[in-house]
Amino acid sequence: MARSSRMPVAVLLALTLGPAIAIGATLWFVTDLIPQCVITENQRLASPDGQYDLVVFSRDCGNTEANSQAALVPAGQEVPFDAASFASIGTKEPMRARWDAYDNIELHIPADSEIYRLDENVAGINTVYLSD
Repeated sequence: MARSSRMPVAVLLALTLGPAIAIGATLWFVTDLIPQCVITENQRLASPDGQYDLVVFSRDCGNTEANSQAALVPAGQEVPFDAASFASIGTKEPMRARWDAYDNIELHIPADSEIYRLDENVAGINTVYLSD
């Protein structure tokens, strides 16, 4: 009689489902360790050409300092949690933004704010910073 080399179904399931469950549980546990960021929009202004939205927001990723940031996002889109801001300051009071008559971005920065980042231009648009 010929000898069968087939693996029993129970063993096959254990060898495939066991590692899949272990990997899934590990990923689930690790994602719980990563802080979830919450974006709070303070101001949103459409660019004069309608291509972008200028958004002033704060980002809270758990145990973080108070901050105010500004970013350009495509018109009508939400600010992604990992948005790259062109202006970032440490303060509880948000920056105030506007588009000036020359289509520049104008940001009013509260006095005594800790400056983290202030880029001179973003997407080819000049930025002007004013202290309050």
